[in-house]
Amino acid sequence: MSGMVGKRGKVTGGIGPGLVGEVMVQVRGGVEAFLAYPALPGENHAVGTLVVIVEYLPPRTVYVAAAFG
Repeated sequence: MSGMVGKRGKVTGGIGPGLVGEVMVQVRGGVEAFLAYPALPGENHAVGTLVVIVEYLPPRTVYVAAAFG
């Protein structure tokens, strides 16, 4: 899947230090779940937060940062 970096997603499983979260992202004409880690150490993202993908590790892992602020 090319073009994952820069896509936005919605957190569906809390992301934080020591946690593997989950993000739903629109890809291939649908919405798919990806395992998610914080891009910056110590960062937390609560369920419902909008995030942007800053790194993609195939097949289903992403590193994310806050989409706003």
